[in-house]
Amino acid sequence: MKKTVFAVLCLALFAAPALHASDVDVGAYVRQESFRDIKLSPTGEYYATSVPLEDRTILAIVKRADNKVVGRFALERNNHVSNFDWVNPERVVISVAQKFGLLDEPSATGELFTLNTNGKSDILVGYRVQSAGPGTKIQAKKVEDVFARLVDDLPHDDKYVIISTSPFNAEAYTQAERLDVGTGHRVRITSAPVRRAEFITDAQGVVRFASGRNTDNAQQLYYRNGDGDEWTLINDENVSGSVQLPLGFSEDGKVAYLQVEQASGPDKVVARDVATGAMTPLLADDDTDPQVVLYRNASSVPVGLSYMDGRPRTAFFDTASHEAKLYRSLEQAFGGDPVRITSSTSDGKIALVQTWSDRNPGDFFLFDTVAMKAEHLLSRSDWVDPERMGTTTPISLPSRDGLTLHGYLTRPVGATGALPMVVMPHGGPFGVRDDWGFDRDVQILANAGYAVLQVNFRGSTGYGRAFNQAGARQWGGKMQDDLTDATRWAIAQGHTVADKICIYGASYGAYAALMGVAKEPGLYKCAVGYVGLYDLPMRHSALTRASDSGATFANQWMGDAASLAAVSPNRMADRIKVPVFLAAGGEDEITPIAHSEKMEAALRAAGVPVETLYVRTEGHGFYKPENRQKFYTQLLAFLSRSLGGGVASTSPAGGNATAR
Repeated sequence: MKKTVFAVLCLALFAAPALHASDVDVGAYVRQESFRDIKLSPTGEYYATSVPLEDRTILAIVKRADNKVVGRFALERNNHVSNFDWVNPERVVISVAQKFGLLDEPSATGELFTLNTNGKSDILVGYRVQSAGPGTKIQAKKVEDVFARLVDDLPHDDKYVIISTSPFNAEAYTQAERLDVGTGHRVRITSAPVRRAEFITDAQGVVRFASGRNTDNAQQLYYRNGDGDEWTLINDENVSGSVQLPLGFSEDGKVAYLQVEQASGPDKVVARDVATGAMTPLLADDDTDPQVVLYRNASSVPVGLSYMDGRPRTAFFDTASHEAKLYRSLEQAFGGDPVRITSSTSDGKIALVQTWSDRNPGDFFLFDTVAMKAEHLLSRSDWVDPERMGTTTPISLPSRDGLTLHGYLTRPVGATGALPMVVMPHGGPFGVRDDWGFDRDVQILANAGYAVLQVNFRGSTGYGRAFNQAGARQWGGKMQDDLTDATRWAIAQGHTVADKICIYGASYGAYAALMGVAKEPGLYKCAVGYVGLYDLPMRHSALTRASDSGATFANQWMGDAASLAAVSPNRMADRIKVPVFLAAGGEDEITPIAHSEKMEAALRAAGVPVETLYVRTEGHGFYKPENRQKFYTQLLAFLSRSLGGGVASTSPAGGNATAR
């Protein structure tokens, strides 16, 4: 299937000669993956797969028997398939993202389309729905500008799905609707009693939970017994001091599964008796929150969890269940690498299994659950040679005030002893964390000969409420100290040497990189900021103007505007004594290019060596391969001047060289 399908879609792969050891084939890393996602139809007769092209992302339906493409969905230039789900054996529902103006990072449009196995496609919901015309009494589809999401594909109902719709408003109320996937006709089921709500259904497709946040950003969870019943508030974060996230229901609907924050330590998953409200603990890790919910085949019934506990690991509510035994067999068969059943036939006999690692972007296998045999289907990036990739090891270390910090250290393949190192703080900073897996930025740096240090500083998600909230109002403070402590830990452990370290990050990570060289002028030899924010009062003002909830977030998590100038890197340029590289996009609406321009001006005024790469048609993170190649080429050259690592080769973006 792999070679046939992607030949049809003009994505055939070619070999290329190996590179000199000091070169980094950046073109191989910025090249588009062969596909974005792939899902098996309920009968197993077809695959649906999203395929990125140069100016759009298309969806193809492929018949398994002969690898023939029987359906293709593609909108005009700059429109992208962002998500899709099989809703019956012959039909896929598609969510779309679009580029607006010069913004090169696609943004969700809230539209829902369908593609059938006979090749026909249609729009169900969204601004492109056309009126049947004046005087027409029959109008199946509503002509209105709303944002729609799929809530439940109703596996046992081929005609209807449950969706949520809301106006394009940052503080909108959401309603749940029943959508006819053939005609586009929508019928309201219920409206959420809280803003920005998401709905959870039970195994019978009844909407029973609504979880949302009002302008104070505190979570509220509402429950109802069934259709027609009133909503009842069962958790208010302002009262309980914790968030309770609904995960789903038992098959009979008598038990609800919730992920509940704790006063200290990681979240727990509990079983709530919906009749009495009694909650029984089910699963909890010693330091890590649940990351992914695992469901029973062809249902919305949760059966287990995946934790990012250094490396991914799975845990199940019932260790003797069919799902638990199947996962244990798969994990053993794939040598302990993480596995995930991404889709399966409705009878459960054939499953599509994804496996990946720190050195492999991912492979997909067809697994016969009866014969217990796996057949390789395709790879995300089969020009990447896992044997030549760096190895990522989970680490933990104490902060100066006693918090345990977790993170990752990646070393080039075959490297020994102390190495020049790049510290790479993640973005966010809240609601984000670094994970174990294949990271292209990390591997580019490892390929150039660097050790790469990533640390989930306080404020990162995934380690419980207290750890997350410990980062509030700590911009340039304890969050920054955690990065400093991790860097000094790496020196003390012999992973690097004190005069061979640079710091590089994107978005908040760029802020942390520039704050790092301002606050610790002797620790780093250079700094790189990519699509960064450097003027905190400007960011605070932008959030406050955007919405009431944005203003609440700015005050609660950043701090009051008057105090933020003192921890803004562009106001501290005179303390920076090492070279700086800044890159930004002119259409960035999250951290506008003005942040980088102000940072550049301040550095030049202070006499700090600075170089820049500004791409006026890019947004928050460069999207086009040729622009990403320019960035990584300049990044490696910049780092090499301070640390002596490898530089980029001259292969073209999207080239076919084997990554080394």
